Amino acid sequence: MAWQDPRTTFGQAPVGTAPQTQVAYDAGLRSYMLKVYNYMASGVLLTGIVAMLFASSGMAADIMMGGGMLKWVIILSPLAIVMAMSFGQNKFSTTTIQAMFWGFATLMGLSLSTIFLVYTGASIASTFFATSAAFLGLSLFGYTTKKDLSGWGSFLIMGVVGLLVAMVINIFLQSSMMQLVISAIGVLVFAGLTAYDTQRIKSMYQYVAGTDMVGKTVVLSALSLYLDFINMFQFLLYFMGSRE
Repeated sequence: MAWQDPRTTFGQAPVGTAPQTQVAYDAGLRSYMLKVYNYMASGVLLTGIVAMLFASSGMAADIMMGGGMLKWVIILSPLAIVMAMSFGQNKFSTTTIQAMFWGFATLMGLSLSTIFLVYTGASIASTFFATSAAFLGLSLFGYTTKKDLSGWGSFLIMGVVGLLVAMVINIFLQSSMMQLVISAIGVLVFAGLTAYDTQRIKSMYQYVAGTDMVGKTVVLSALSLYLDFINMFQFLLYFMGSRE
């Protein structure tokens, strides 16, 4: 979700290429996707560690449960970084994009630390593993399917916008039923985005292979999958989480 997707042929080498060229392409694609998943998984791990440490230190309760300015800086900073990475990707170096990704994952850990104050550790762990299993299955589907998922893009983005609007409205309504509906739709939307983004990321390889954009593309692709995972986890936690 970090940048617009081109219409592609799903990461296949150009038709008519020599067998050895196809083998080299496939090997490069596997290496590229492995780097994307490694970055994404490392970002999720960093977020989890930071969240646990921040919550256990007592600082999360003091800062995130209060109404001070620092709370809003922590909450809004990840959004600012995502926007900067998305719109400034052509201006920033690969090293800068990488640093921004790790900074984003750290700030997300601070922001998500509140879940350890609200839900039990066991329910957080079970939700995390359930999300991981669902993510792996959906991402594998997106990687292997021959079906063109590009048509899902507009529909899913509209779903994300709708979710954001509904969440803002529910801040004022404080409706538990509306929150339940939002969470259910959120799980479905980000499940779809996981498959869609995986196929899009795979297809991007043919455009960046052998160029100096491949490093940036790996990080931005990891960011897309990271956002899909984290959002699916948060919405699923509403159903599976046991409150303290």
